[in-house]
Amino acid sequence: MSLFTKELIKIAVSRNISKKPVISQHFNILIFSLTIILSLFGIVAVYSATRSLGTNTQVIVQSASLVLGTALLIAVCFFDYEQFKGLVKPIYIFAIAILVLVLVIGVGGESWGAKSWIRIGAIGIQPSELAKICFILTFSYHLSEVTEDINKPLKLLGLIAHLSLIVLLIMLQPDLGSVLVFIFMFAVLLFTAKLSYKYILPVLALAIISVPLAYKYVLSDYQQQRINVFLNPDLDPLNRGYNVIQSKLAVGSGQVWGEGFLKGIQNRMGFLPAKYTDFIFSTISEEWGFIGSVLLVFALFLLVYKCFKVAQRADNLYGKYIATGVGAMFLFHLFENVGMCIGLTPVTGIPLPFISYGGSSLITNMLAVGLVMSVDYHNKPRSTIEVY
Repeated sequence: MSLFTKELIKIAVSRNISKKPVISQHFNILIFSLTIILSLFGIVAVYSATRSLGTNTQVIVQSASLVLGTALLIAVCFFDYEQFKGLVKPIYIFAIAILVLVLVIGVGGESWGAKSWIRIGAIGIQPSELAKICFILTFSYHLSEVTEDINKPLKLLGLIAHLSLIVLLIMLQPDLGSVLVFIFMFAVLLFTAKLSYKYILPVLALAIISVPLAYKYVLSDYQQQRINVFLNPDLDPLNRGYNVIQSKLAVGSGQVWGEGFLKGIQNRMGFLPAKYTDFIFSTISEEWGFIGSVLLVFALFLLVYKCFKVAQRADNLYGKYIATGVGAMFLFHLFENVGMCIGLTPVTGIPLPFISYGGSSLITNMLAVGLVMSVDYHNKPRSTIEVY
């Protein structure tokens, strides 16, 4: 043992610091526990919302997705996320391919106005969900490579192009909700990379000015109707405004403590549509009340916060941007879903992470958590002193 090493050990002993391996290999039990608890509660909520339908299909699918998602989460956690650097091109091509495929053979419901699913027998896959993971992995690498030159116009145009192709394909479905998720992740990541305000402020001004033009010339009829109904649900109380009106009634009827598990009137009597998908938060609010709703939102915010904390202590830009992208994705889903259930945001079909029914959504969220935990697990000490 060299004299230098002996001196380091003496310093460690004097500071009461235990030895650590070169890679910290810290399994983040809090993030893992939050994910499992939220997912299990989601199954309970789906059971309550579907009990009046006389079928357990949704509960079985959600439970199977949880088992598969947990296995994938653990596998991704122990896999060194930096290995994805060599796969960014195939991953991006895969994302584009599945988004093109859904335009060719995809299915969807008329009521939603989008063709967003690929059906393989009884199994449904939503490509835009998988594309979120692909985007986080590929864009984080792209951004990490150009961070020092991010304010150079050509580099910034390259980043915009990276996003634009994915957004264009999703707009063709059309799925405005998913598009907004990608744009939000993109904006948060650029802000994290310290994009100059000389770009941010003009873009914000342009966005505000272009809202009426986008409403008139970009949005489809059904998307315009959703915005109109959002501003005034009573314009179409028996059709497009019905969901929001019933959702508010469900949330309000829960009051402080809720009507009790399996006892929600709006839920049991079938007044609340999409009660186990888009509006599952309304079902929960009715049965568990204000207290239960606040605890659920707090748990989800805590998960978002932990993602950002992992990003903060990541030892490289790639890991930092991956964790930031995942946190931004969860944050937007949480804000938009809860907002549309209480009438603060337009109805866009965005699911509540880990809670809303949907195998693709749950597995995607579990994979996303696995990536964050991989960043944390494979974090390397920042200095020699931290090794000892």
